[in-house]
Amino acid sequence: MPKTKSTDTARPLPHPLDPLSAAEIETAVAIVRRDGGLDDTAWVETVGTAEPDKADLADLTLQWRKANVCFYERSSGRTFDGVADLLAGKLESFAHVPGAQARISIDEFIDGGKMAAADPRVQAALRKRGVTDFDRVVIEPWAAGNFGIESEEGQRIAYCHCWLAAADGGNPYAMPIANLHPVIDLRARKVVRVDDFGVVPLPPEPAKFHHRTALRTDLKPLHVVQPEGPSFTVAGHAVRWQKWQFRLGFNVREGVVLHQIGYEDGGRVRPIMHRASLSEMVVPYGDPTGGNFRRNAFDTGEYGVGQFLDSLALGCDCLGHIHYFDMAVHDWHGAPKVKQNAVCMHEEDYGLLWKYSNWVTGDVTSARSRRLVVSSFATIGNYVYGFFWYFYQDGTIGVEVKATGIPFPTGLAAGAASAYGETVAPGITSHVHQHCFSYRFDMAIDGGRNAVREIDCEAAPAGPANPHGNAAQVSVRPLESELQAQRPMDLARSRSWKVINPNVKNALGTPVGYQLVPGVNSFPFLRPEAHVAKRAGFMFNHFWATQYRPDELFAAGKYPNQHPGGDGLPKWTQRDARIENENVVVWYTLNYHHLPRPEDFPVQPCVYAGFHWMPAGFFDKNPALDVPMVKDQKSSCA
Repeated sequence: MPKTKSTDTARPLPHPLDPLSAAEIETAVAIVRRDGGLDDTAWVETVGTAEPDKADLADLTLQWRKANVCFYERSSGRTFDGVADLLAGKLESFAHVPGAQARISIDEFIDGGKMAAADPRVQAALRKRGVTDFDRVVIEPWAAGNFGIESEEGQRIAYCHCWLAAADGGNPYAMPIANLHPVIDLRARKVVRVDDFGVVPLPPEPAKFHHRTALRTDLKPLHVVQPEGPSFTVAGHAVRWQKWQFRLGFNVREGVVLHQIGYEDGGRVRPIMHRASLSEMVVPYGDPTGGNFRRNAFDTGEYGVGQFLDSLALGCDCLGHIHYFDMAVHDWHGAPKVKQNAVCMHEEDYGLLWKYSNWVTGDVTSARSRRLVVSSFATIGNYVYGFFWYFYQDGTIGVEVKATGIPFPTGLAAGAASAYGETVAPGITSHVHQHCFSYRFDMAIDGGRNAVREIDCEAAPAGPANPHGNAAQVSVRPLESELQAQRPMDLARSRSWKVINPNVKNALGTPVGYQLVPGVNSFPFLRPEAHVAKRAGFMFNHFWATQYRPDELFAAGKYPNQHPGGDGLPKWTQRDARIENENVVVWYTLNYHHLPRPEDFPVQPCVYAGFHWMPAGFFDKNPALDVPMVKDQKSSCA
C-alpha cells in the first residue's frame, strides 16, 4: 500500500509555523539549561513552536524560529515559562509563573505510579484485597484537581487509581481494585496518604481482549487503490488539495494545529481561518462516592494530547494512499524523540457530492464526493481518541472525534448496582461521564475583520400573516460583544452561528460567511458549584466568541493543573470586548455524553461526535460544479 512521508529535514530553515525538529528541541533545551538559572532538578514540560504575529507572516522573507519553553524546578516547586530564540541562540523571555503547576509529563506519570506501588502502606492495602503479585498492579497518578483540601494546597498532588493487569499482559485494566487511592506528592516523590474506602472483591475473572477466538471468516478483502497517486501535494508541512490550502502544525499540548486555511476561488486563495486547534478537553465522571468524585481529567491542559500520539500503522489505522507526517516530541529531560507516522493524511470517497435526475429529459448528472482526511490518535490511559479534520470539495470543513479504548472500569460488589453508571461485566461497572472538547478557531473570512451572527428558526405565531400555520421565520441576531456571544445550543430553534466579513459582499450583495453547524452534543450534568465546573467553565456554553489576543489559546487557561478555577474563557470575557468587525476567535464546545454499555466492554467500538463549518454565502454558487463526473471502472455487480 503506497505511502509518502514528511520529515523535519525538508528545507534548511523551516517555515515560522512549522513544528520544531528534534535538533531545534535540543537547541531550545540547551539555551534554557545554560541561561535560565534553574538547578539540576528542573525538568522539561513543553518545548514547542512559538508562532509569530499574524501580521509578520505576510513578510515572506521572515526569518523566525522561536520556541515556547516551560520547565518545572522540583527543588523549589516553581513553574517557569518563556520563549527561546533559536536563531539568535538566546532566551527572549523566561520567568517564574506564580501559582502555576506544570502539566504532568509521561515520565512523571510513570514514575509516580511506580512510586505508589512500592509504598508499604499501599502494598498492605493490596494484601487486604488478596493482591500479592505487585508486578501486575497498575497505578495511575491522575492530576488531583483542586477540591479545597488544605493539606494539598501548594503541593504537586496526584490522586491515584488502581487495577490488577491481566496475567498475559494484554489488558492493564483487567481487574479494577476499587476504593483504593494512593495520594502522592509528585514533587517530593512520596505517598502522603492512602485513601481506602473499603474492600470490594476483585471481579471474578479478568477482562481480556487480545486472545480472540472464532473470528469471522466471511469478510472479503476491500482495497483502496489510486493507480495515479493522490490528488494532494505536500511541500514540507504545506498542503494543497482540490482548491484547499493549509499548513499543518503540531505541539505536545494541543497535538495537530492547522494554520492558514484557505480555498482557491477565482484565481486567488481566499482565507477562512488563521488557526484551528483543540484548545482543551475535560472528562468529568458522575459518581460522588468514595474517591470517585475526583475522577476528572483535563487531557490537554493537565497532560497534553500531543505527547500521547500513537505511531499509526499503514493499512490498519490508515487505509489507502497515505501521507504520513513525523513529529518530534521530548521527554522530561528534554531529549527529543521523533514520533513516526504521528499524523495521517489521505483521500477517501464520501458518496455522492451532488446529483440531479431530469424527469423531463431523462438525463442524469452527478458527481461523487471526495474528502481529504487529516487524522491522529492519542492513547491517554484507558481511552483512545481519534482527532479528525475533513476538507470537502464544496468548501465544507468537518471536525470529528472518535472515541474508543476502554471505558473507565471500577469494581462492584457481587449483586450490587451503581446509580451512577452501568454494569459492563461481572463485578465491573463504568460510570456515566462526559467528554467535553473545546475547539478554537481564529477566523479570517476574506480578511482579518469579521463579525458573528446567531441564526434561529422558529414557527411564526398564528395570525393573519400565518393563516395556514406553516410559516417558519428566520431570525438573525448580531452578537456584537464577548458577553453577548456566550450561547447555548437550541434544538427547538435549530440554532447555528455564522461568521461573516461585513466588508466583503458576494454576488447577491450579502456579506460572505461561514456557518458553524452543530452535531452531536449535550449539556453538562455538573452543578455550577462543582469544583471541576469552576475549572472548566467553558463547557456551560456551546458557543463563545472573543476578540483575538495572542496569549489566549486555552479555554480553561494556560495552567489548569490544580488551579482553583475561574480562568480561561469565563475570565477573559468579563472585559466584554467588541467583536463586531474585529479579529474574531470562535470557541465551540462539544460535550459528548457517555453512559457506558456492556457492548462497550472490554474494548469500546468507536463512537463519533463532530460538527461542520459550511460556506454560507462565501461563494456565489455551488463551488463543486466543476468536479468531474467520473464513473469508477473498477466497480462491479455482486
